[in-house]
Amino acid sequence: MKFFGITLLLLIPLVVLSLGMDILLGFDLDNSIKHVFNPFLVKDPAEFILFIILVVLLLFSFIYRKKKKKKKKKGKGQQ
Repeated sequence: MKFFGITLLLLIPLVVLSLGMDILLGFDLDNSIKHVFNPFLVKDPAEFILFIILVVLLLFSFIYRKKKKKKKKKGKGQQ
C-alpha cells in the first residue's frame, strides 16, 4: 500500500506541474491535458503491450505479497 501511496504522491505533483507549465506557455486546459497523456498515445503497439504487462506484473506482485503477509499473520495467530 505504501508503494501505491508513494507513486500517487509523486505522480500528482508532477502532473500538476506539467499542466501548470503548459498553461503558462499559453495552452488551454484541454490541450494541456492532451500533452500530459501524449506519451501513452504515441506508443507503438509492442511498447504498449510491454507497458501493460509491466503494470499487470506489478499489480500481481502487490496482491501476492498482500496474501502472503495475510497468511503469515493468520499462521502466527493460530500457533
